[in-house]
Amino acid sequence: MPAGTVQGARAFIDACSLEVSAKAMPALRAEAGRIAPGTTISIPYLASEDDEARLAAARTVRELGLQPMPHLSARRIGSHAALEHFITRAVGEAGVEQCLLIAGDLATPAGPFADSTAIIETGLLERAGIKVVAVGGHPEGHPVMDAAGRWQALERKCQAIEARGMVPRIITQFAFDADLVLAWLDALRARGIGHPVLVGVPGPASVTRLLRYAAMCGVGASASMLARYGISIGRLLGTAGPDVFVDRLVAGLTDTHGQVSPHLFPFGGIAPSLDWVAQYRLRQR
Repeated sequence: MPAGTVQGARAFIDACSLEVSAKAMPALRAEAGRIAPGTTISIPYLASEDDEARLAAARTVRELGLQPMPHLSARRIGSHAALEHFITRAVGEAGVEQCLLIAGDLATPAGPFADSTAIIETGLLERAGIKVVAVGGHPEGHPVMDAAGRWQALERKCQAIEARGMVPRIITQFAFDADLVLAWLDALRARGIGHPVLVGVPGPASVTRLLRYAAMCGVGASASMLARYGISIGRLLGTAGPDVFVDRLVAGLTDTHGQVSPHLFPFGGIAPSLDWVAQYRLRQR
């Protein structure tokens, strides 16, 4: 059934995953009773948090009955041994079955991995027991790759993941323009890439905080784009939620887009984000 129907909108929001840093685990624990068992919790690779913090976060997620998905930042991993040590512990201690691979923001790699493909090709992931490998999607483009290069890289990574017996998944950066995301999904499926997509959705937060995260992450936030999201450039002191964005995205989704679900970035906090999810569900009734 097309996602544009009420039933489709409910199924869409019910499939929501969350991104939660290691330092936000106490907040996640406090709100865990409101999160469906088995929900994927993505644990970002932050330079201010070490492997022990990320492993502790993964254990917490698993203890709460949720699915931990730690990020691996290729250019920040110092050696094959360091990668193997982390993955082996993550699988053994936290039952990790999925991870997200990113290249990372270092201009010069700290070790042997220049990009996420280099990690896939080691064979360490599947040998350790990883079953699902997510990679990034870029509806708004990439600072150092043109469109052709982005599509080639995405296809190459997905093929490499499948060749090693694992399941590819695509997670996009958060965005403010649903039409832009829909156009990217059209292009993705037209290229024959049919893997599940988790669309980045910014959780409710102050407008100034949303703009700050957009600047940090290289996300477009022009006045016209913000207007399509539902933000007036003249009301920067208020708060904004993703209702308009999600409504437009859901209305535009069809069966041809395949499996698409929301991946929530709780910029304003986990509790307000879960409040928004609950309110959105109620509105669909």
